[in-house]
Amino acid sequence: MAASYYAYALCKKVESHPIKIKIPSSKTLFSPSLIAAATLKSRRNVFGGAGIMCSSSEVVAAAAVSDEKVSRSRVLKVGLICGGPSAERGISLNSARSVLDHIQGDDLHVSCYYIDPNLNAFAISSAQVYSNTPADFDFKLESLAQSFKTLTEFAEHLAESVDIVFPVIHGRFGEDGGIQALLEKSNVPFVGTRSKECRTAFDKYDASLELQRQGFITVPNFVLQGNELDESGLSRWFSDNQLDANSGKVVVKPTRAGSSIGVTVAYGVTDSLNKVRGIISEGIDDKVIIEIFLEGGREFTAIVLDVGSNFDCQPVVFLPTEVELQSSDSADTSEKDAIFNYRRKYLPTQQVVYHTPPRFPLDVIQKIREGASILFKKLGLRDFARIDGWFLPASAKLSSSEAIDFGRTESGVVIFTDINLISGMEQTSFLFQQASKVGFSHSNILRTIIMRACLRFPSLASYFSESKASPRSSKSSKIGQLLSEHEGARKVFVIFGGDTSERQVSLMSGTNVWLNLQVSGDLEVTPCLLAPGNDLKDVSSRTVWSLPYSLVLRHTTEEVLDACTEALEPARAALTSQLRKQVMDELSKGLNNHNWFTGFDISDEPPMKFTLENWIKLAKEVQATVFIAVHGGIGEDGTLQSVLEAEGVPYTGPGFSASRICMDKVATSLAVKHVR
Repeated sequence: MAASYYAYALCKKVESHPIKIKIPSSKTLFSPSLIAAATLKSRRNVFGGAGIMCSSSEVVAAAAVSDEKVSRSRVLKVGLICGGPSAERGISLNSARSVLDHIQGDDLHVSCYYIDPNLNAFAISSAQVYSNTPADFDFKLESLAQSFKTLTEFAEHLAESVDIVFPVIHGRFGEDGGIQALLEKSNVPFVGTRSKECRTAFDKYDASLELQRQGFITVPNFVLQGNELDESGLSRWFSDNQLDANSGKVVVKPTRAGSSIGVTVAYGVTDSLNKVRGIISEGIDDKVIIEIFLEGGREFTAIVLDVGSNFDCQPVVFLPTEVELQSSDSADTSEKDAIFNYRRKYLPTQQVVYHTPPRFPLDVIQKIREGASILFKKLGLRDFARIDGWFLPASAKLSSSEAIDFGRTESGVVIFTDINLISGMEQTSFLFQQASKVGFSHSNILRTIIMRACLRFPSLASYFSESKASPRSSKSSKIGQLLSEHEGARKVFVIFGGDTSERQVSLMSGTNVWLNLQVSGDLEVTPCLLAPGNDLKDVSSRTVWSLPYSLVLRHTTEEVLDACTEALEPARAALTSQLRKQVMDELSKGLNNHNWFTGFDISDEPPMKFTLENWIKLAKEVQATVFIAVHGGIGEDGTLQSVLEAEGVPYTGPGFSASRICMDKVATSLAVKHVR
């Protein structure tokens, strides 16, 4: 509280309009959307806007009224289960936060549950879902969570308390059939694939055998299991595949671990065995697969959504994403052997660039979509999945039986390698990137998945007859549209990015603010990227991009800028538009048969480029409030605040004077000395 007092007192000294924030007790829950909206409203009040300041007690009272409304109507009760024993627990928690952010509503209530590394089950509050790390979860469980004596007791509780379960456990116990078998035994409806099919698809070696049986080209592989490793057998495999026993390049990976955990490159038999022993000794998996390294291959991933009815499977494959790994000319050997590993999947890095749709020939893209759809049905998958693979150009060589020909095209070969039964659901995950390209907001795609799953269970039929589900309001606007939309919803420009070392954190902050503000029914929110420009002496000449929904969903500002440039290339724009229409037509044929589907809610828009000066003038013209999420640099030193104030544009956060002082540690210390 001392820090809060000094911050407030300092603002009183240097600002005529401080934002006073009442610190709630630890028991009060503020959702991210409430916090973002409250910040906007408080600042708009300062500038004479319609917003009002809410105390914590008022927010809690409003929440109570909302809960009362929910209880009086037909509500679908969803059990959200996260955690698990695998190294992907952290990703699971991020997925759970994202799902919770986007599906909770008047017609859908979420109860949260957590599985710890020892497979103990707990009922947790929504507030606990926002704990930072698995360690935070585990630390708080004893004092804050309701534990269950056994998994059987947990399943019985679910059968009595929720209508359907949405498992977001990645890796072991989530995708290997563990949680599914538990739910099946207690007749608890759940989203996703059944336990038997999960077991086959999750194990990379078993899945490759099944792919072969179904006539798909697969990567030559060899499996090793347990402590007694078959060195002679591995040596023969190297020889059979024309690989040098001392230097042949292969990929070593656990068969039953997701998120590329433990995946590495090896050279020769001895190095391969050492990498296998490392995976086993680290407890990642005791069954390891070795595959030929696909030289010249280009990686892709594709989301599949089932839009059929009841048990009729009708899979539609979204626009696939090409995963391009980049390395500098001076990169060392380990970097040039880079693979799309855990770090590159989930952490900001400039070593990965995504292209949706892929920069592949059209016949290859169509083959990927066709093959992923066939696999979804052949493997007995349900609701949704993500299927990964490789495209090998015709110049690349791969030994395979001529009798096995699915995947061959005139341009090269398509190979499917990994089945992800519970795709990652972080804010910027492939699920949301690809869904937004074909018209789905985060809320819309998640609710579509849940509603599709409900169709299989007669006990949930009454829900569809009594209530028509709809996605939470999603108003993400393109700046150009705002010129003719002065009336109605209030406009908000969320600006993030910049060129400081904090630009990636700024992107995450801005993305979260943008996504959470969208759920407010009275706001139209436009995400905007401040491009790098430290070399420009005139700040008004800095570049600002207004971004369409899909281009915001990236891990780095560099990715966003590259995506903007690519989106404006005529050939790419035409291809994307053509494929988008094709996919949306396929989706509509299935989804329009369901009374709960309310349509697509994300339009197809190109990015728009402005100077900062013109962007601010536009904000003034459409009477927008600017939400500043630029960390460091001109976002916090008073520069951006100054130019906004000069045009009379309202914005969030402290004003010019306070920003200038607080950015300078010496000036801050001197100002604090005068606080009384």
